[in-house]
Amino acid sequence: MLRSYRRENSYLVLGQEGIPTETAVPLDLPVWIDLYNPAPQDNRYVEQLLGISLPTREEMQEIEVSARLYQEDGAEFMTLTAASLLESDEPINTPMTFVLKGSTLVTVRYAEPKAFANFVVRAQRSNAVPVFNGEQIMMGLIEALLDRMADALESVGSGIDQVSRQVFRKGGKGKEKASPSGEDLQAVIERIGQDGDLLTKVRESLVSINRVLTYHTSVEQQDKKVTKEAKARTKVLYRDVVALTDQATFLSSKVNFLLDATLGLINLQQNQIIKIFSVAAVVFLPPTLVASIYGMNFADIPELRWGLGYPWALGMMVVSAILPYLYFKRRRWL
Repeated sequence: MLRSYRRENSYLVLGQEGIPTETAVPLDLPVWIDLYNPAPQDNRYVEQLLGISLPTREEMQEIEVSARLYQEDGAEFMTLTAASLLESDEPINTPMTFVLKGSTLVTVRYAEPKAFANFVVRAQRSNAVPVFNGEQIMMGLIEALLDRMADALESVGSGIDQVSRQVFRKGGKGKEKASPSGEDLQAVIERIGQDGDLLTKVRESLVSINRVLTYHTSVEQQDKKVTKEAKARTKVLYRDVVALTDQATFLSSKVNFLLDATLGLINLQQNQIIKIFSVAAVVFLPPTLVASIYGMNFADIPELRWGLGYPWALGMMVVSAILPYLYFKRRRWL
């Protein structure tokens, strides 16, 4: 899908969707051409319009810096990894390419992050910040991506606090602490795993954005076309990336701590179960010994013909079971 946007009174306006009927180069190039899941004819139209060669999806997924950040045909190509579907149970990272040619921006993407829709809605409002070129649009899109990741990190932080209270919950005054059940701990581990996966994708995206900003700043300084406004905005984005990276790192450490604590609680519960079986075996060992003694087939057992022999044996079994139990209770092993 191809969407083009133009400037109207310094604000962003949707120009057209799809390839126009007349493929001649217009007098005024669009300020932004957005390619979402582009068809081959969409790519060819943009390449002819701007005189560039767009990267393929396979090239966008390359991890080498030379394949993601480069200059060609008078254009600046920058590919970052954008975190998408942050509110779902299966967030993804998808490559996204920004191409700056003159005052025109081309974006190539194969996912629909909410950041794009949010930016378009804000940019088309009457009180929006004026847009003059494609670089400002790119900065606005990166800012929208960072806003979405900030919201995701805030949501993860709130979820981690809930999980922490669930794992380390205490009983009220005069009440014993209620330990989480096995089902609760399993749900906690699943939640921690989802949060850890989301944080990993956010951190990967932040590193990618930082590389793009660094490269773009270095190119601007070489061309000596950077303005004070662009410097200030890039500096703000740098600060946002650093702050979000620190927050993601802090949340990752909390996730690891909660995971270790949850696994520790599971081990404690398993140890409690094993201890119960061990104590039960010890408690029933003396009665078993008594029963074994009086179950031997010797003719000269004194209590064999004794009328109270059977109650005597039962009493010894009960006493020999109660005494270890009371000993364990006194030592607080139960």
